[in-house]
Amino acid sequence: MKKKFESKLNKLIPVNTPLITKQDISSVSRVLTKGWISSAGPEILKFENKMAKFTNRKYASCVSSGTAALEIAVKALGIGKNDEVIMPAFTIISNAFAILRNSAKPVLVDSDLHTWNIKITDIEKKITRRTRAIMLPHIYGFPNDMDKIEKIVRKHQLFLIEDSAEMIGQTYKKKPCGSFGNVSTFSFYANKHITTGEGGMLLTNDPKLDKKIKSLRNLCFGTKNRFNHSDIGWNYRFTNIQAALGLNQMLRIKKIIKKKRKIGKFYYDNLCNNHNIIIQPESLGYAKNIHWVFGVLLRKKSEINLISLRKKLLKKHIQTRSFFWPMHKQEIFKKMGLFKNMSLPNCEYLSSNGFYLPSGLGLKDNQLKIIVKTLNEILK
Repeated sequence: MKKKFESKLNKLIPVNTPLITKQDISSVSRVLTKGWISSAGPEILKFENKMAKFTNRKYASCVSSGTAALEIAVKALGIGKNDEVIMPAFTIISNAFAILRNSAKPVLVDSDLHTWNIKITDIEKKITRRTRAIMLPHIYGFPNDMDKIEKIVRKHQLFLIEDSAEMIGQTYKKKPCGSFGNVSTFSFYANKHITTGEGGMLLTNDPKLDKKIKSLRNLCFGTKNRFNHSDIGWNYRFTNIQAALGLNQMLRIKKIIKKKRKIGKFYYDNLCNNHNIIIQPESLGYAKNIHWVFGVLLRKKSEINLISLRKKLLKKHIQTRSFFWPMHKQEIFKKMGLFKNMSLPNCEYLSSNGFYLPSGLGLKDNQLKIIVKTLNEILK
């Protein structure tokens, strides 16, 4: 049984295959040898400075995850009870959790079917006197149209939290994602362009906000008396081991982005003529697709449903992942009585008909060929 299971694993093309190099391993080994293994260590500051420079930000703070970064961002901006934060319904649940854990209310907006990001034309319809911020994740391949977003933010005097977890290395009109808003966040989870296994980061240009962020990530220790704490914070610290890995990967960020776009272009060139699916274009007027993942959307008139298609691909040893499930359809939020009687047709269509193909940095050319051949054969 064990050999049979291992044989299946060896044949499987995983949805994400991280690429860890010998240099990555060496960088981690060096800090282990020196004993810098906790949240105190020189690599953390170097990594923060590197990411701040990369995104044209003044300040950066490493934390334990992208989710932790979002939670800290909401609290650091003073958002709390009775406050409303606008966000897309089609995103990772971490966005909603970060708002709810700070006792604020997430207000959902539908998706744009062209970009899969928030439907910008619907944002102002959701703004009330209680609205304090927009939490803005960039979804999958394209950034949001930031000129339009910033115009809304300025007009209504709102905070902007830019969630760039999926956009490390992406730009909007040549400006780096992660450089917008009062605060921006990154994730360094295993499927991101830069990975430290787990981990995240907050970036800002506001020195007071940066000071608050650094306090919140580390239990809000006192300044005069360390163990007299000034606020309710978290142990959301990042380790020097992770920072060493992240620093080394940053040395090849251009190569990483180039490879992701190469994978995406191969998929696009070989799937764009399949009339049973919708795939995103290679570029928009303000950005080139970074292909964090390669998403595929079944057309409404497709003869096969999403579940059947994914099962057929898995039988051919091709792992896939479904799209995000919309916030107003989440079981936990139904139990909490949130988002009642809400209809958001675009994100519902995306969630029910979308999936993404393997596109990790460790993916091989022959695997790519197998994937497109198999998908095109199933969806003739």
